[in-house]
Amino acid sequence: MKRALISGITGQDGSYLAEFLLGKDYEVHGLVRRASTSNLSRIEHIQDRLTLHSADLTDPTSLADALEKSDPEEVYNLAAQSFVAESFKSPIMTAEATGLGALRLLQLVKEFNLRIRFYQASSSEQFGGHVLQSRSLQNEETPFKARSPYGAAKIFAHNMAVNYREAYDMFVCCGILFNHESPRRGLEFVTRKITHTLARIKFGKSTRLCLGNLDAKRDWGFAGDYVEAMWLMLQQPSPDDYVVATGITHTVEQFVRAAFDVAIEEYGLGYSVEESVESHPDYIRPAELWTLCGDPVKIAVKLKWKPKTSFYELVKMMVDHDMMLGRAGKL
Repeated sequence: MKRALISGITGQDGSYLAEFLLGKDYEVHGLVRRASTSNLSRIEHIQDRLTLHSADLTDPTSLADALEKSDPEEVYNLAAQSFVAESFKSPIMTAEATGLGALRLLQLVKEFNLRIRFYQASSSEQFGGHVLQSRSLQNEETPFKARSPYGAAKIFAHNMAVNYREAYDMFVCCGILFNHESPRRGLEFVTRKITHTLARIKFGKSTRLCLGNLDAKRDWGFAGDYVEAMWLMLQQPSPDDYVVATGITHTVEQFVRAAFDVAIEEYGLGYSVEESVESHPDYIRPAELWTLCGDPVKIAVKLKWKPKTSFYELVKMMVDHDMMLGRAGKL
């Protein structure tokens, strides 16, 4: 039985990855930040099959203790301050958790056991400003040019991961994931904000959906598909970096309209997009990133991975989930 340690196990990606690894008969360990209130809702259905360790990426002592107790063969670093808008408000905290946190974990893995296979969660936000000057898809060779503190912190973490791979012959892979969503997405993220507010409108708890840039284009996939790509990277004979994406973009407005279509056709929503949605300048980023679209050719050819869930299946999945919450009185 293989052992894996997941940082960020209570998040969207961590919960799906934990489920996936349990399905592969792994012994799964996870890092859980010390907090005054529990945040285990995404993993409570599998919690009895997990071993959780109290640790924080800003605290090397707790990380070292978790590594010693779990003694993993694979480490997946998914923990981060990952909300881009928040990174403009809290850039130092974002750099500490997202950037230096990855370095702390890399260094501890190096000292503990060089044979551990390490996955670093990189991000399409690293490409940032380069996209403004190019119409091509972003691939593993596209230069990085962050347009947010989050993107900058992720570039630092990515570069350190590559450095440790080359300097110490460690098995380190970076997965440059484009936007990946699910019903487990936090309410602060635009896709879940859309579907959750839509359900609130349906059940009379809200009247308006306020968004930022409706013309922003993103390459959206399903998080449950993307965790398989993470695992596949660590099963290869040699480490490498991969873009994980669908290669197809949709605007925020298209996501909104697809969600309204589901709500109107299947749940009898009595309001249109025009009646319910407005774009508000308060939700525009200080440095807007208009288009992100990944080129998944490398991972398709080398790892035989491709997304299983379409854009419209993803939207319907998220709308269905939040409508069920509405029916249960949990909005």
